Amino acid sequence: MDLNFTAEQDAFRSDVRAWLRTALPAELRETVEQGEHVTREQTEGWQKILHAKGWGAPSWPLEWGGPGWDPIEQHIFDEECALAGAPRQLPFGLRMVGPVLMRFGTEAQKLRFLPRIISAADWWCQGYSEPGAGSDLAGVTTRAYLKVDHYVVNGQKTWTTLAQHANWMFALVRTDPEARKQDGISFLLIDMQARGVTVRPIALLEGGAEVNDVFLDDVEVPVDQRVGAENQGWTIAKYLLEHERTNIANVGISKRELARAWRLARELRRHGRPLIDDTLFAARLAEVEVELTALEMMQLRVLTQAAKGTSPGPLSSMLKIKGSEILQQISELTMEMQGIDALRCDLDTEPPGRWVMPPPAAAYLNLRKLSIYGGSNEIQRNILVKHVLGL
Repeated sequence: MDLNFTAEQDAFRSDVRAWLRTALPAELRETVEQGEHVTREQTEGWQKILHAKGWGAPSWPLEWGGPGWDPIEQHIFDEECALAGAPRQLPFGLRMVGPVLMRFGTEAQKLRFLPRIISAADWWCQGYSEPGAGSDLAGVTTRAYLKVDHYVVNGQKTWTTLAQHANWMFALVRTDPEARKQDGISFLLIDMQARGVTVRPIALLEGGAEVNDVFLDDVEVPVDQRVGAENQGWTIAKYLLEHERTNIANVGISKRELARAWRLARELRRHGRPLIDDTLFAARLAEVEVELTALEMMQLRVLTQAAKGTSPGPLSSMLKIKGSEILQQISELTMEMQGIDALRCDLDTEPPGRWVMPPPAAAYLNLRKLSIYGGSNEIQRNILVKHVLGL
């Protein structure tokens, strides 16, 4: 399979590329290309620009405000955005709970939540992992019991990305503690401003605080904020995770970062010569580029099947594994190229005493998470062994 696209797809790519040249704010592009932190205001601002164009939800159908693109067009759009230096759109609403609501939600839930996701009026976070249930998602212990017309929820979620900004969380909770682990789980939409919700940031090694603990103490959740039937949460979770793992392939972002790595290799010097002249180092970059091309071919194969209505199945696990490994390899090579300069840290004054790492080191450390979230790579390999090899 080659990477050739049709004339119509090439024309679509040209249109997207031309629009991005004028629509993407220069300051935002520079922030992304320098590997610096994208603020909440920048993220919301970019989403609003996309929404005004009608491109706010690339994977959504026309019915709910999306552009109605097929999977290949979505891939082209995501890739061009990444190459142009646009920040990644937040996946929690657009690519996770949004598709779940379209598939399993009531009409009232769709009308209430979907327009606010695409317009950036709501910021969602994912309440899956717990202190004792990360990769073993069926082990969730956060308890919800029905009391007349609402659930009362108690428990703790952890590693909750950007919960400090979120006003809604979709969460897996245990509604039948006597049932088999996978059979006693429900999918709830929880208002983060509800009484009993507490968010506490978790300080990360690279100095950021993008993940949080979320404590739920007697939080009341109306029954009409349950998605699907009671105890149907495991089915919904599997549907959501298939979409999440496909997106974690990050082909466009990896292309952008690899191109940056090649530029650095030409600019930086070692022993008086450009680093690119080091044949062993250049070979390592070339090896990653070959693997990235193979990953894109596999993703396009999956997207072609998706356009025909076929589920990616275990192939989503393959995309997740290889996509996370490639982006980690690129970040490692980028940091290695810059040597000691990649490790210089400064003390910030806000808050006082916090380490501020340069972008290469911060990215390297932060991207260690890729092989863990969305189902650890070890778990993904177990899925492949079971469903592909039949062992």
